[in-house]
Amino acid sequence: MSSAVGKSIPKKDGESIIKGRPVYTNDMAKRDPDALVVKILRSPHAYARIKSIDVSAAKAMEGVATVITHLDKDVPRNIYTRAGQGFPEPSPYDKFILDEYVRYVGDEVMAVAAVDERTAQAALDTVKVEYEVLEAVLDFEKAEGHKSIIHNEPEACELFPIGFDPKKNIAAAFFCEDGDTDGEMAKSDIVVEDVFYTQAQAHYCAETHTCYTYFDGYDRLNVISSTQVPHHIRRIISKALNYDRSKLRVHKPKVGGGYGGKQQIHGEMLACITTLRTGKPALCNFTRKEVFESTFARHQMKISVKIGANNDGTINAIDMDVLSNTGAYGEHALTVFMLAGGKTLPLYAVQGRSKAVKFGGKVVYTNRTPGGAYRGYGAMQGNFALESVMDMLAEKVGVSPAKIREMNMIKEGETSPLFKLMGEGTEGKAMMIESCKLEYCVKRAKELAKWNDDCQVTDLGNGKVRSQGMAIAMQGSGIQDIDMASAALKLNDDGFFNLTMGATEIGQGSDTILAQIAADVLNIDTSRVIVYSSDTDLTPFDPGAYASKTTYVTGNAVIKTAKAMKAKIEAKAAAIWGIEAKDVEFDGKLVKSKDGKNSITIEDLGSNLYYDMGIGDLKGQLMACESFVPEVSPPPYMAAIVDITIDKVTGHYDINDYIGVIDCGGLINPALVRVQGEGGLVQGIGMACYEDVTYSDKGQMLTNSLFNYKLPARKEVPKITVEFAESYDPTGPYGAKSIGEIGIDTPMAAIANAIYAATGVRIKDLPLFPEKVLMGMKK
Repeated sequence: MSSAVGKSIPKKDGESIIKGRPVYTNDMAKRDPDALVVKILRSPHAYARIKSIDVSAAKAMEGVATVITHLDKDVPRNIYTRAGQGFPEPSPYDKFILDEYVRYVGDEVMAVAAVDERTAQAALDTVKVEYEVLEAVLDFEKAEGHKSIIHNEPEACELFPIGFDPKKNIAAAFFCEDGDTDGEMAKSDIVVEDVFYTQAQAHYCAETHTCYTYFDGYDRLNVISSTQVPHHIRRIISKALNYDRSKLRVHKPKVGGGYGGKQQIHGEMLACITTLRTGKPALCNFTRKEVFESTFARHQMKISVKIGANNDGTINAIDMDVLSNTGAYGEHALTVFMLAGGKTLPLYAVQGRSKAVKFGGKVVYTNRTPGGAYRGYGAMQGNFALESVMDMLAEKVGVSPAKIREMNMIKEGETSPLFKLMGEGTEGKAMMIESCKLEYCVKRAKELAKWNDDCQVTDLGNGKVRSQGMAIAMQGSGIQDIDMASAALKLNDDGFFNLTMGATEIGQGSDTILAQIAADVLNIDTSRVIVYSSDTDLTPFDPGAYASKTTYVTGNAVIKTAKAMKAKIEAKAAAIWGIEAKDVEFDGKLVKSKDGKNSITIEDLGSNLYYDMGIGDLKGQLMACESFVPEVSPPPYMAAIVDITIDKVTGHYDINDYIGVIDCGGLINPALVRVQGEGGLVQGIGMACYEDVTYSDKGQMLTNSLFNYKLPARKEVPKITVEFAESYDPTGPYGAKSIGEIGIDTPMAAIANAIYAATGVRIKDLPLFPEKVLMGMKK
């Protein structure tokens, strides 16, 4: 590592946030006292047809600027998907801006824009809606072939029509196999199989979903949004509203957390319509209740796993079948489902060792809050099932949970047939694993946990025992052959640089890490790189913050750009001195000829290029812009061991320590990498132990506030131990792979495995509530 990379420098935006600078979307809107407030009337029914809407009283109210319904001529009936994914999207087109049908409690019915929030809400209260209530589909295991068809609109379609059958409430279906899985199962000495259920998990970010729209001095529609995907938002708005994309600008200020929930479009459509109608700025700011009920949750899944092995524990075949609940709309339905297998099964389905692997299943519509993108994106659901069955296999074979993994897990220099069989909505791509330190991760996790292969349980007396559980995981680094990221550098007078990128800083520190990469290539201090990110007018294209892509994909683009800038600096100096560019070098401070006859500081070169310093027509702006498309998606890996104390009288358990050893390649900013790993672990612990989206028998979400939706606090997770393997991926920037999602994957299985070790109770449906432990012991 050189001067900038490998250092734990503070985040570039940290000081401004600590000082309370007005940097978020809502701050921008508050600067405009004329901004209208948009409020949305939402469905009280899980499934209904709107027979009539009476908005006359709302329109007559003083302070109401406009009322928006699906009957209005300027509300186009263009079908689209809200998922911010690459185009053409793998998600089905099944959403209208507003529609005659409402498909879950919280779905949009109509909207009001008024001078303030109180007036807008009062106007909503006067609206009279007559509904024809329809039979809702609330059980995802009964959704296929249900007499209620959730999407009977003829426009519904899928650009990747993989199993799309809305007449049967199927949003997607997929099947793949390598080898003869059933045959290998029949020949195996040991077959272990079971069925697991994962629940929906709600998003919680400090900032709720917010957008602000206005016309600028060029009569262009501006959208300020707390989004992870500005370029996708522009494309989706343009299509849905029939609005010229060249007249639309989307820019992202600071975002108070994302995790995938802001990878979709939410209130932007109605805010845009308000501004287009009235010419006035408009603000749509979701309440916390709206975030819970009306944005997205993690996809609920039923996962069946079957493993066939020899008596010594060598795996012959794996079969995974998934049923996923996408809720009322199909955002990310196919891709989340695919990654439940694609980011888990290659751990053990290793080419040349295991003989067969099968993956398949379906994604169904229900009348519940839609599923969507969420950190871990299918992989964590699949990991819970697969890693639970691995412990069951270890018990059958008579070896430790660590040993069964060490025997079968993928290693450096190996590959899996699933890399080619399973892509993001299309066929994948064969990939050799060039960096994998799983062996070290498992070994080091065992050392840190003082793991005993012979026994993972210690009797503490008084009915309490201490136990340990293990899980391993893999993820990806962007989407190969699909993601494309760009970066641009501009040399300013006085020798500092602007780095502009479409990559989206959402609190994870990407602005800082990418500035470090640029600074390192140019051999300058990171403070000399001024970052501006995520504005569809001013920054080059980037798909946004998702798929654990930013450091790996955009980081490679920044390296290419910085190298191009360095070459341009040297070429310009060479032209001024009348020599060859190959005879000039830039060391970060001086541009000099290799023979020592000429030299100039970068500050003076910048000034000479832009002011009259006697170089004539050699003056000119120096800029560089390069792009990067990944050919592979190198997985990061993790081994985790959780240490718990459990009371066998009550079923209550406490986490003493959660140990994670991560292989994410080179560490560009160790402090930021560490907090990403720790944060992912806490979110995974929340999914494992506390978080549970629940509904009434009428489809009303019961956990729609922080009073009744429980998140882990610091006291629930007193100690987290995160270390990193020494690793280097040859395709990554400075050897780096991704860190954003790998931390969240293991807690569900690891904690479930620790509970089983202590009590003999195998919990197969999340969350791992103490009462489930107690009831299991009573049985």
